[in-house]
Amino acid sequence: MIPRHFQIAIMFLLVAILISGVLIIQLRKGEETLTQQESPSGPAAPLPGKLEKIQVLVAYDDDQALRWRETEVFMPVDRGLRAREAMRAVLAQYMQTPSPHPLGKGSDIRDVYLLSDDTLVVDTTASFANGHPSGILPEELTLASLIETLSANVPGVNKVKFLVDGQERETLAGHADLMSFYETAVVHEIAKEFQ
Repeated sequence: MIPRHFQIAIMFLLVAILISGVLIIQLRKGEETLTQQESPSGPAAPLPGKLEKIQVLVAYDDDQALRWRETEVFMPVDRGLRAREAMRAVLAQYMQTPSPHPLGKGSDIRDVYLLSDDTLVVDTTASFANGHPSGILPEELTLASLIETLSANVPGVNKVKFLVDGQERETLAGHADLMSFYETAVVHEIAKEFQ
């Protein structure tokens, strides 16, 4: 006969194994649910659009100039998405090494909002403003290159405003005004002086 204290010890071990098994099963179910929430039904449907060669206006700090470059980018049909991709194409030029106009790591266009057919609001990442080199000329060249590229690839936009991480901000990096709407016709005239 097995002594009573061994019987009790074996019973506690069996109960502990049973409880551990139930907890492991619940944890696995929780992980599966979390994974399914992160990717509900696989990859998103492709956006309507096509790969296009577009013109982007790139700032060159060494020459204090703006020059047009051709690049190939997937351009969606939707005007807002098209605007975002055009401006991202400019930022991609600045993120290259070596860069003609270096910006902070993580600089990106978060989203673009069409307020009307001719008015657009561009929401940038915090890194775009926080890591931007300070100075009147570098800041103005950045905004001019983005707005001119936008005008060249999304016709009909007359006014553009910039947000930083979804919020209004007084300046880009201490100089260029971000509180106002930029008129594309005025920016076009300023950009011509640097071409």
